[in-house]
Amino acid sequence: MKILLAPAETKNQGGEEKSFCKDNFFLPELFEKREEIFNIYEELLSSSSIEELSKWFGLKKLDEVEKYKQSLIEKPTMKAINRYNGVAFDALDYNSLDKKSQNYVDENVLLFSNLFGPLKANDLIPDYKYKQGAKLPDVNVEKFYMDNFSVALDDFVGEEVIDLRAGFYEKFYKVKKAQCLTFKFIKDGKVVSHWAKFYRGKVLQEIARNQISNHSEFMDMPIPGLKLNEMQEKKNIKLLIMDIA
Repeated sequence: MKILLAPAETKNQGGEEKSFCKDNFFLPELFEKREEIFNIYEELLSSSSIEELSKWFGLKKLDEVEKYKQSLIEKPTMKAINRYNGVAFDALDYNSLDKKSQNYVDENVLLFSNLFGPLKANDLIPDYKYKQGAKLPDVNVEKFYMDNFSVALDDFVGEEVIDLRAGFYEKFYKVKKAQCLTFKFIKDGKVVSHWAKFYRGKVLQEIARNQISNHSEFMDMPIPGLKLNEMQEKKNIKLLIMDIA
């Protein structure tokens, strides 16, 4: 069983691992596809003005734009699960997990980068900026990764998946073969967004701590602060509607 998770636009800086190369990613047979997008991104950085990149990045502070205009080729890397920060990643609190739980996350969680495509949690990536939905020249990145990675991902994820992504990231990979659990989070009768991000991280934290290996084990696992309200099923997808206590 694999768990799918969205990335975050905010990143932790730094890193001590080797720079962008084939060895940093799972599915090495598809590295050239990642490299194709990487090269287009690098060309955008080098050919665009600071003002143009300010709009493309969605950044107002020009010193930040200058930082992200620098080539990624020589930048140090760190695990993707440590690179991203934000609400879900704060809730997961990966560094507070014991080694066994961290290993579970490393091997079973897939993230979906706007730049690098599907990543295992322990794939090594540099600090970069890519506003969700931004368009690279002459390529639809979401469709590119969907077209080139879906078959390999179907094989990799196996028969059961827990999908904790926001809906946007279905554009990168849609679960069509595996049995899939997805989630909607309700508080005081209303669907929530900020709290949804937090509880996606908490759900993953509990899955890792309990070393969950299939849907049956997950359904038997209590999650602090959440209670199952309703389950809706359509084809291979089960939507779990969770009340936030």
